Amino acid sequence: MITGEIKNRIDSIWDTFWTGGITNSITILEQMTYLFFMKMLDDAQRIKEANANAFGVAVSEPTFSYGSWHNPETDRDVPYNDLRWSVFKNKDPETMYRIVSKDVFVYIKTLNEGKESAYSRFMENATFLIQSPRTLTKIVEGIDHLDMNNRDTMGDTYEYILGKMAASGNNGQFRTPRHIIRMMVELMQPTLKDTICDPAMGSAGFIVESAKYIQEHYKSELLKRENANHYKNEMLHGFDTDFTMLRIGAMNLMLHGVDNPDIQYRDSLSTDNTDENRYTLCLANPPFTGSLDYEAVSKSLLAITKTKKTELLFMSLFIRMLQMGGRCASIVPDGVLFGNSTAHKALRHELVDNQRLQAVISMPSGVFLPYAGVSTAILIFTKTNAGGTDKVWFYDMKADGYTLDQRRSECQENDIPDVIARFKNLEGEEQRTRKEQSFFVPVEDIRNNDYDLSINKYKEVERVKVEYDAPDIILERIETLQSEISEAFKDFKTNFLKK
Repeated sequence: MITGEIKNRIDSIWDTFWTGGITNSITILEQMTYLFFMKMLDDAQRIKEANANAFGVAVSEPTFSYGSWHNPETDRDVPYNDLRWSVFKNKDPETMYRIVSKDVFVYIKTLNEGKESAYSRFMENATFLIQSPRTLTKIVEGIDHLDMNNRDTMGDTYEYILGKMAASGNNGQFRTPRHIIRMMVELMQPTLKDTICDPAMGSAGFIVESAKYIQEHYKSELLKRENANHYKNEMLHGFDTDFTMLRIGAMNLMLHGVDNPDIQYRDSLSTDNTDENRYTLCLANPPFTGSLDYEAVSKSLLAITKTKKTELLFMSLFIRMLQMGGRCASIVPDGVLFGNSTAHKALRHELVDNQRLQAVISMPSGVFLPYAGVSTAILIFTKTNAGGTDKVWFYDMKADGYTLDQRRSECQENDIPDVIARFKNLEGEEQRTRKEQSFFVPVEDIRNNDYDLSINKYKEVERVKVEYDAPDIILERIETLQSEISEAFKDFKTNFLKK
């Protein structure tokens, strides 16, 4: 749990960036990750050195070796010791700024062979944008008090920073609300046997939450070497076409204790992505709009639904990427549920008749405010390539624990616990009627309705007959009220004139 002291410290660092001339929230977050990484490298080596000294051995594979490192950009040798956070933080502002901007930043950009972390692999195009020695000094002082070795605290801290980025109204599209992500992970209940992928990862929220779920539910099993190896190196996968988001996502994973995930720069919809029958679980909130190079779209995706709409193509991608029996939970805009185009209908036909569509959870339109007001739903299906849909579970989610306005303040109304509880006990849903908040719909009804998956197509609204009084009774009441008003006016007028 992040404390008030840490929140105040992060808020102060954020304000320092603003006063230093950096006001774009995603740029602030990116610059913070560079400094976080610098501190994490030094903190990790200090632990290695302490352990090595305790056992009287040399430090194994030190990040900062003995002697000097040759800076290829300045063509000069720099003592490794000067590159360490614990050393340069004590320098005067001008010296520290020169070391960090000219030497340390270049050094962490050269750690791109994957030996240090997934994060270092995406540093090639990074740019250091802090312009003032005074600004850098204040930021370093703020970060220096953060315990980078406490992954639980640092994970929560980074989530808080991501929340500040979303709250600023800029680049919020990169962040699916954390409580929605958590709900979807809880619904899918990943296990140590899963291989999980988000092909539109953004800040890696789904991958991080899946990792946290595994850590919470399989703590003892993770002590086994083969399970730990799978978790660290083979379980988690994510792709994005934005290097900035890859850095932010990789840092998010590092701060949650995941050092070596398979994070790659990749256009998931293009022919460059050849993944097929590979993953057991896909969790995603793919982009609904944006530029698309139609000529580069994989033909295997167009075979399912010929379209330029990214939300439909990503659903096709999930089907292709999943192993047989693999599961998917994806956020989609409501148009996917009832769109009349040939492509929309083809996708729904594919999910219902060729795969096993399990659930449609309709979410309120305010979930993605303040940066998007689009109505969305969660589709859950299992890949079978042989059908299997006998009935589909629908849930009409009306509240998510936050007000459905621009402010998105916490409130009491929250259907999320109920969604999770009901989905985990679908046997208990059999007797529910379509007048309730959740219910089953037989596949025959869906086919008869042209594969429409919008909940309003099937929900029965109970209308209560309202009985009104006869017109003569209503007129009599109006006359009585008019008489009373006239009498009151006369009394007021008489008393006023007496004064």
